[in-house]
Amino acid sequence: MPDWLSLLTGGAALSAVLMTALWWWHLRLGNAGVVDVGWSAALPLLAVLYAALGPGFGPRRWLMAAMVGLWGTRLAIYLLSGRVIGHAEDPRYAHLRARSSPAAALRFFPFFLAQGLLAVLLSVPALVAAFDPEPRLGVLEIVAVVLWGVAVSGEAVADAQLARFKKRPDTRGRTCREGLWRYSRHPNYFFEWLVWVAFALYALGSPWGASALACPALMLYLLFRVTGIPATEAQALRSRGDDYRRYQATTSAFVPWFPRKA
Repeated sequence: MPDWLSLLTGGAALSAVLMTALWWWHLRLGNAGVVDVGWSAALPLLAVLYAALGPGFGPRRWLMAAMVGLWGTRLAIYLLSGRVIGHAEDPRYAHLRARSSPAAALRFFPFFLAQGLLAVLLSVPALVAAFDPEPRLGVLEIVAVVLWGVAVSGEAVADAQLARFKKRPDTRGRTCREGLWRYSRHPNYFFEWLVWVAFALYALGSPWGASALACPALMLYLLFRVTGIPATEAQALRSRGDDYRRYQATTSAFVPWFPRKA
């Protein structure tokens, strides 16, 4: 029976192989946005690996794998069809390439591997749950499943609303203020973060479950300080200028709330 360290090591190797293969594909595509697809796909693979080999209560292991799998598969398909296949490179990555950033200077390979490592770190809730022998689901786990359903649905709705907006020919250079985007500048990121809160809550009742709380905390830091909101808003200001500045002045950055008056 594998221990948690051997499973984590195996997961890291699997993630590295996947991200290396996607990096090779990105060289042919000329589109670094495929790294986001890889990150989204790596987590379901890791969750399934832990569920298959972990020694914990079977229904708990596989329910977590199903939640991670459904979330990650939907997101990977959305990113692949909406931002990679048949699309120009995401402006965030194109901007990094244009200014010869360290990531672009090395043809993004370290960046791909770093995203694979991030997937391993964020797989901790699934790993913890896979080692919990308690033979029944607790209240926290049931609440987490409900929260997960709300979060995944909210993220899917936000993505669909933005995709519909972008398809209309009269919206070029304009900011989406429809549906959930009227109440938050980044509703997709907000519900994405809630997904990680749900995963952490699901693992919280297991031995070492408190370690899973680091995942939503890390995700919140990344969204606010690294690859999420800062890069997205910088690109929005470059492409939409004053229209986006007005949107910033009236709309919550993260948590959906009623718009302010300009």
